[in-house]
Amino acid sequence: MDTLVSAEFAPDMTYLNTSTCGLLPRRAVAAVQEMAGANATGRGGLADGGFEIVNAARASFARLAGVPADRVAVGGSVAVHIAVIAASLRPGAEVLLPEGEFSSVPTPFAIRGDLRTRYVPLDRLAEEVRPETALVAFSAVQSADGRIADLAGVRAAAAAHGARTLLDASQSAGWLPLAAGAYDYTVTAGYKYLCSPRGTSFLTVTEEAQESLVPLHAGWVAGEDPWASTYGPVGELARSARRYDESPALLAYCGAERSLALLEEIGVERIHAHDTALAARFRKGLAALGHVPVDAGDSAVVALPGLAHRHPGLQQARVAVAVRAGSLRTAFHLYNTTEDVDRALEALGPAA
Repeated sequence: MDTLVSAEFAPDMTYLNTSTCGLLPRRAVAAVQEMAGANATGRGGLADGGFEIVNAARASFARLAGVPADRVAVGGSVAVHIAVIAASLRPGAEVLLPEGEFSSVPTPFAIRGDLRTRYVPLDRLAEEVRPETALVAFSAVQSADGRIADLAGVRAAAAAHGARTLLDASQSAGWLPLAAGAYDYTVTAGYKYLCSPRGTSFLTVTEEAQESLVPLHAGWVAGEDPWASTYGPVGELARSARRYDESPALLAYCGAERSLALLEEIGVERIHAHDTALAARFRKGLAALGHVPVDAGDSAVVALPGLAHRHPGLQQARVAVAVRAGSLRTAFHLYNTTEDVDRALEALGPAA
């Protein structure tokens, strides 16, 4: 892992902001530059549709998520994937969500106007599932503070009441092992812990859920044979989750294919151990300095409430973090080191 990471990443600061945007590996940057150059000169790469690259990224994500590639659809935005799911619900259906969930999850349901959205504390999500709940929609890891949901508890409660589950893995896929097949739907943005360019996202759908999920934005790429689906209505939609594909941003997927391959080479379990060990070291150092982070369990994300005013000082010290919901949010990933932890602690200093 150390050899691969040192060969692929070259941060020029203490970068602890992967929950906002992950760093691109050198191999992804080189692939995008090569394809952009080919596009500039007409040497190919984009004119032929680029399906080989997109399908390689799809297959790589599928392996990381633990599902067959035919369960994976590609797109450019988590919100678009969720909007398709929201459109499939019957009027009046109840959608259960955590309070403070990142807006891309609740908004497609709320904006419909004819669904019942109910918000509960994250730690009560499983016990709040009830017989009339149609869907439980939540993130594996909360964007604001890194808290990890009770994944097994929510799945069990949803199964007991016949509710479907939608998991947003944008803040977890790439460091927290993902078993996408355990949920009716998962959505994942590629540009965070998957270290892929913006414009890449993945939707997984179980075979049963596909029966009622209408591919509202289906275009030619959603055809069983895309090149036979270029004029007039698509005659036959793909017989897999590819029917939910958006027309992909090929430059972005060219980079994603290389980034996902790197994560496969290293292994998510190894990355999980690395990231959480750094976060644990940071929490221990914070305690010694008198700071009290959000209790997020064994998360790679550490949030410090009430310290948003310390952000400019950290920036000046070249420590990249984020401010979310009034907290400083730090996020550790495969390219971070113990030296990064210690620099962040030094820049933060003792509690006032």
